[in-house]
Amino acid sequence: MISKEIYKKAFSNLCTAKSLAELYEENFKVTSKYVHATSRGHEVIQTAVGMQLLPQDYVFPYYRDDSILLGLGMTPKDVMLQLLAKKDDPFSGGRTYYAHPSLNDPDKPKIPHQSSATGMQAIPATGVALGMKYRETGDLFPKEDQYKFLLNYDTPNLADKTQMPVCVCSLGDACVTEGEVAEAFQMAALKQLPILYVVQDNGWDISASEAETRAQNAYEYIQGFKGVEAFTIDGTDFNKTYTTVQKALKIIREERRPVLIHAKVPLLNHHTSGVRMEWYRDDLDEAKLRDPYPKMKALLLENNFTADEVEAIEALARVKVKEDYQEALTAEDPKPADLFTHDFAPTPITEEKGERSPAGADKVVMVDCALFAIEELMKKHKECLLYGQDVGGRLGGVFREAATLAQKFGDNRVFNTAIQEAFIIGSTVGVSAVGLKPIVEVQFADYIWPGLNQLFTEVSRSCYLSNGKWPVSMVLRVPIGAYGSGGPYHSSSVESVVSNIRGIKIAYPSNGADLKGLMKAAYYDPNPCVIFEHKGLYWSKVPGTKAATSVEPSEDYVLPFGKANLIQEIWKQEEAETMSIITYGMGVHWALNATEELGLQGQVEIVDLRTLYPLDEESIMKSVKKTGKCLVVTEEPSDNTFARALSGKIQEVCFTDLDAPVMTIGSENMPAIPLNATLEETMIPSTAKVKAKIEKLLAY
Repeated sequence: MISKEIYKKAFSNLCTAKSLAELYEENFKVTSKYVHATSRGHEVIQTAVGMQLLPQDYVFPYYRDDSILLGLGMTPKDVMLQLLAKKDDPFSGGRTYYAHPSLNDPDKPKIPHQSSATGMQAIPATGVALGMKYRETGDLFPKEDQYKFLLNYDTPNLADKTQMPVCVCSLGDACVTEGEVAEAFQMAALKQLPILYVVQDNGWDISASEAETRAQNAYEYIQGFKGVEAFTIDGTDFNKTYTTVQKALKIIREERRPVLIHAKVPLLNHHTSGVRMEWYRDDLDEAKLRDPYPKMKALLLENNFTADEVEAIEALARVKVKEDYQEALTAEDPKPADLFTHDFAPTPITEEKGERSPAGADKVVMVDCALFAIEELMKKHKECLLYGQDVGGRLGGVFREAATLAQKFGDNRVFNTAIQEAFIIGSTVGVSAVGLKPIVEVQFADYIWPGLNQLFTEVSRSCYLSNGKWPVSMVLRVPIGAYGSGGPYHSSSVESVVSNIRGIKIAYPSNGADLKGLMKAAYYDPNPCVIFEHKGLYWSKVPGTKAATSVEPSEDYVLPFGKANLIQEIWKQEEAETMSIITYGMGVHWALNATEELGLQGQVEIVDLRTLYPLDEESIMKSVKKTGKCLVVTEEPSDNTFARALSGKIQEVCFTDLDAPVMTIGSENMPAIPLNATLEETMIPSTAKVKAKIEKLLAY
């Protein structure tokens, strides 16, 4: 039974959403300065969802969902501050589009940041549900503490299953064709996660109709994912919609399994303010016949509301919207200085601490330093979990980099995923949002490409575009580099692509001690951290890489990002030619071996960057200014790379101190690393090639 109070609240929400859309059209020249979309035609399904969520829930609205936001308790002024990109926009501080919310208020459902890359929100949202399931299983978290985390509220008695938190992911039907949505559905079905997918189907992409782009609707599509219950409804029928959402939420709260609601709705306004419906729509008259607004109005009259009461609700909404619009118009704009806040959350790891070389400790290979670091973290922190392809108990990683961890910590903490790099990376947004710390792995750097969309669009921008509310605290391990004839699909270097993604931190250590210290720093950093681990250094089997082994640092050893290591230091000399080598990863070993074979340890300074972002520019420039010459060594093909950009920056900053052009050496500029050992050797740098470059530069 739906109460009169629910009808009143729902209709008020519809009136407010309709008034917003009308006001935006009446003031088009002002409100269309920044692109916006409205919920006209979608208001009923959105209102039915927003009204029934609890503060402990998570919701991922999409860009047409202003009625969900109103249903959660946001005011017209709140959404219009974002419409006009004002400083006090509660979601992003004027940084992102209308109805792209991010919210972390104790009295409302939580909204982590999401992009408007349609469908991309499905993976982070499913990550939230994955994190919820992890918190609820096993004995790691006492019942009374399962959801007293990160946020400043106490969840009601969790023995009352009707209060269990859920995650809601809102999608347009057009984006369900995205491959990343399929990845999310697959994991929700496989793991039986507590998530509701709400698919609003208005029959259109932008100008492409459903007949042109979809073989089936979302309700039909989800039938292929065993274990996801689904409903299809007329999303303009409030009674049916409200009770269906109510039923779905009850199933998820009490039975902890996924549900999808497919709601058929009309689109009664423009796709966005920049793409007008009259340009391409041929169904506008038919769509207007399905307008939920008059249907809802009639429903109130059928349920003991008088015409005067209905009119009063409408009038109050119109007045409120107009008043809030005037306040939003005069609100303060961001200042130029506001551009430079919240790119990262502050990290507590700012100094090197702990014992790097404890007395009596064993010398271990690089791969074991990382393994031991993660084992120590998992023992100490129940929030830590590890997942990716083949990291589970049967194998422990294709490089044995996760060996024994599943046996020690259980299959719910260390587990395999499907071949879904997008899910592996993007799910960390949601897992992190529920107070956990995921360490995830892409099996080879060559496999990172399907995950770049999530890394770039969702992970890297979350802190900045949520105005600091939702930094993504995750560690991404990436085995990288050429070794042992791995061929074109297991040997690539990708750091230049990844280093062009702002909002992430990147480590590329050359030895085990650095790897362990950086792994610990990355874990305690509240920001997303990528660690490139050269697979040719893992066991020091490549000739000349014994220096990658090290005494295992103590458990409390941490090495902050942004601190280069001067691994071969020289004095400033006037009587001899000197130079600096700036490098990282395998390049460190080529440089060490080359200078040793040439007997030039006293003339060549070697700087190991250790992290590519943040970059220790002070140490780099100090070394180059001292020596007067510089060689940047990388394993990547050198054209258009991180190394080439670094060379240019060194040239710019140190120009008056240089005695020669800054030079760069890397792999040959070919499309891929060949399988044949001779061709691989010809392709990549080596000690011999670095020796020749050193001699050339010193003789310049």
